Amino acid sequence: MTRALTHLERLEAESIHIMREAVAGSENPVMLYSVGKDSAVMLHLARKAFYPSRLPFPLLHVDTTWKFKEMYKLRDESAAAGDFDLLVHQNPECVEKRINPFTHGSSTHTDMWKTEGLKQALDHYKFDAAFGGARRDEEKSRAKERVFSVRSAEHRWDPKRQRPELWRMYNVRRSPGETLRVFPLSNWTELDVWEYIRQEDIPIVPLYFAAKRPVVERDGTLIMVDDDRMPLRPGEVPELKSVRFRTLGCYPLTGAVESTAATLTDVIQEMLLTTTSERQGRVIDHDSSASMEKKKQEGYF
Repeated sequence: MTRALTHLERLEAESIHIMREAVAGSENPVMLYSVGKDSAVMLHLARKAFYPSRLPFPLLHVDTTWKFKEMYKLRDESAAAGDFDLLVHQNPECVEKRINPFTHGSSTHTDMWKTEGLKQALDHYKFDAAFGGARRDEEKSRAKERVFSVRSAEHRWDPKRQRPELWRMYNVRRSPGETLRVFPLSNWTELDVWEYIRQEDIPIVPLYFAAKRPVVERDGTLIMVDDDRMPLRPGEVPELKSVRFRTLGCYPLTGAVESTAATLTDVIQEMLLTTTSERQGRVIDHDSSASMEKKKQEGYF
């Protein structure tokens, strides 16, 4: 008698199917690797999807130079496994002008380092499909994007040009110059991700677990002082608090939450009780009304 698949097994099978469909229908795919928990799950799924071969595509890290130090450490450790090629791209204009979130603001910093940096890398390597770790439960604009999302030659997303996706039938075709963004984790929730990480024992950045860390409260958000590049405002003194992060990005733009959840079981228990979005700590999401949708239309992940 055939055993019914568990909820996580169904999600895993769906994601593996999506990855294989995308690779079969693309000439030069790539996986975007931000080093967060969703990227860790996506990498683990890709290894399962194409085992025992090396990954049939490289991983691309669009580096802003402002990620947490522990993120860079895990990125390099993962690449050292040797079963995939890691590409790291930094926007040369940002390097030259020393673009940063303090002097130039979060909107300019994100647009130039992340959006323009991503488009530069996709054009340079001529990738025609890019895997991303976005999930529909994260944010309202992501909730209405297809699993296989068509982008124009300028990498823009037009919500009105989305294709129907019936059952498990995906359309990988595109017009000349167009590319695809493919989201294998679309139907996963934050809780699904954490339960899968526990089940599969997937390595993740320790910042997701509570520990005493130096933080300052800035505009209602707890910001971790990760290095000496962060200028302190008058009267600000870093204070050690037990905090963790539900989402990770550039450290000056990522808010921590006070927590004592120091293990996977603790984190999952916390997820069962929380009533707020994991992206509440992302400063870039509060730039303007519907800012995430605007960023995606301009070419953001």
